[in-house]
Amino acid sequence: MTTPSSAASTAPTHFTPVPLDKAYRLLNHGPTVLVSAAHAGQRNVMAAAWACALDFAPPKVTVVLDKATRTRELVEASGHFALQLPTVPMAALTEAIGTESAHTHPDKLQRHAVPLFDAPALPDIAAEHSPPLVQGCAAWLVCRVIPEPHNQQAYDLFIGEVVGAWADDRVFRNGHWEFDSAPDSLRTLHYVAGGQFYATGASVKV
Repeated sequence: MTTPSSAASTAPTHFTPVPLDKAYRLLNHGPTVLVSAAHAGQRNVMAAAWACALDFAPPKVTVVLDKATRTRELVEASGHFALQLPTVPMAALTEAIGTESAHTHPDKLQRHAVPLFDAPALPDIAAEHSPPLVQGCAAWLVCRVIPEPHNQQAYDLFIGEVVGAWADDRVFRNGHWEFDSAPDSLRTLHYVAGGQFYATGASVKV
């Protein structure tokens, strides 16, 4: 009979079960993103908590967009979207445009005074499909949808190839985040549900 080693037999003192319907929250503190898209003269922006990097070359990202959202409709129609990282002063704005739908509040961008600007021109993106960008963010990524109909329909999961990327050079320089030397107002937001965000904390270097 094999006896487990003592080092592996005892759970840590604070090892506490989490209900499975709350398990997603254990991973849900990556950076919150604002998702924007445009098509046929219409533009919209929503907040999303489930977005992440997928690949390096070419760079790809994923984001979950609920079928009920107006932004998703614009993404599907245009084939493009932008992800941007809101900062601490934008917490209330992020929560507002993440909970209000343009279907029920067609003027939500105006109601919340969302400050938009045009993305630089990029090859192969028609002006009407170029997603608007939101001022005040720490970073912006414009993406081309890589069609995956099954994933999009079954899981609301969109894959995008990053075709343009920019950052505020006060907080991201030479390929690295520099939160410790940047103003605290440029720290990114991390949503943990229930209207609560955390801001990116101090770095730990090894």
